[in-house]
Amino acid sequence: MAPELRTERELSLDFLRVTEAAAISAARTMGQGDRKYSDQVAVEAMREVMDTVPMRGRIVIGEGERDEAPMLFIGEEVGGGFGVSEEMAASCPEVDIAVDPLEGTNLCALGANNAIAVLAAAERGGLLHAPDIYMDKIVVGPSSRGVVDIDAPVKDNLRNIARRLGRDIEDLTVIILDRPRHKKIIDDVRTAGARIRLISDGDLSAGISAAVAGTNIHACIGIGGAPEGVLTAAAIKCLNGEIQARLVFDPDRLGVDKGKVPPAEQVIERLKSMGITDPNKTYDTDDLAPGKKIIFAASGQSSTLKNIPLTQAVSEANNGQYSKIVVNGNELDSINYLAKGTIASHSVCRIQLKDARGNLIGYASGFLIGPGLLMTNHHVFGRPADAATSIADFDYELDIAGMERPPVRFGFEPESCLKDL
Repeated sequence: MAPELRTERELSLDFLRVTEAAAISAARTMGQGDRKYSDQVAVEAMREVMDTVPMRGRIVIGEGERDEAPMLFIGEEVGGGFGVSEEMAASCPEVDIAVDPLEGTNLCALGANNAIAVLAAAERGGLLHAPDIYMDKIVVGPSSRGVVDIDAPVKDNLRNIARRLGRDIEDLTVIILDRPRHKKIIDDVRTAGARIRLISDGDLSAGISAAVAGTNIHACIGIGGAPEGVLTAAAIKCLNGEIQARLVFDPDRLGVDKGKVPPAEQVIERLKSMGITDPNKTYDTDDLAPGKKIIFAASGQSSTLKNIPLTQAVSEANNGQYSKIVVNGNELDSINYLAKGTIASHSVCRIQLKDARGNLIGYASGFLIGPGLLMTNHHVFGRPADAATSIADFDYELDIAGMERPPVRFGFEPESCLKDL
């Protein structure tokens, strides 16, 4: 019988281990001023743990091209589903993976908040293969879906967001990367009357915060990395928000010298090789993350994600590391899991512990591991003879009226009791 295919829920916990490993490793370098080293240890930790995940993964967004990065490069195969038997490989799902082992390397090097380790995963073809260039973006939460347009004036978008949220424009806060290229956007937001939170790095976590209630961020606007745009889209899709985006490789729009940006012809050829035929296309959430089953996991140092209240698990590193998982897709279990649970429960028993006179002295539990062979904790029976007067009750449960059902009762054979395994 072949092993069952891993579910999204099981993989989500595996992916959380992956991002936590990267975040914990990077956390040990916080404030040391070496961003390259911080990134290196995060990459190595993420790659090591990723190979323990039972999947056949393929990196679609990572640390660069094959000749640019030693690991987690685009196209690299990762996971424990390679080099194993066909039967075992068949139980490992094929997954496309986008990673940023340390988003905000400068923040980590400076000991600041908002450096995070991120992973997004989907079925094959579920994430856009984005080039490592810039991307113009606007991100909003679920309440503002469908009312923003990346081509509309900033004031119009803010007015529509305010209307949806039932507040004035003056009550909105927009998060923007503090870059010279954003001078006009910053001026337009302030002219419209909204507040601004300027950040030095980390537009991925900024985009996510715009889609989560309680962050007091209502939109993220501006130009950041295209790979980060895809990762943001994966999270936004899970959170039911919206992102619109467009690739940018015009040095004038970016406010940089032409020598710092590849020639347009070179970029267009690169886009074609990745299957992108329209360099001016406006992407929506489903274009960037078309997958039907998407998992997004993020882990940060210190209080990095403390104000992004997704599903939370706290790890014991750096005074409490916060990690989040969001899953998009159908998480409903089939009703037959109830029947499966009932079948499994038949092997579990309640043990009535009794003294030599037959007096009840306590309870324990055990379960069958073979015909006539029951396993329980080592401390339950101090010596084999203690099992002589004790009883195992199977199918011990309450009926719908809260009354005890008659159990199936067995005694123990002390001479067959094994204390040390």
